[in-house]
Amino acid sequence: MGLSEDELAFYDALASNGSAREVLGDKNLKELTIVLVDRVKANVSIDWTLKESAQAKIRTIVKRLLRKYGYPPDKQAIATETILKQTELLCDEWTETRK
Repeated sequence: MGLSEDELAFYDALASNGSAREVLGDKNLKELTIVLVDRVKANVSIDWTLKESAQAKIRTIVKRLLRKYGYPPDKQAIATETILKQTELLCDEWTETRK
């Protein structure tokens, strides 16, 4: 698919909702994934899980992008939480590469 490992993890999380794949199609879902990883990666910090303001910022980024790309509204809350969990798993690696 031409996605990095990080992007593929996010893509799988978003595509696990069958209706999202139907509504967006693979091309738009892939584009959403790439933009989402880029924006989240740029805004995550080492201690983002400890700061409510940092968590809120990431959550807002995710929600806005899901809406912008037309992700099914009834599945956005679940997708947001899944993306946040993926971010928790990947954030140590992301912040290490910025040092």
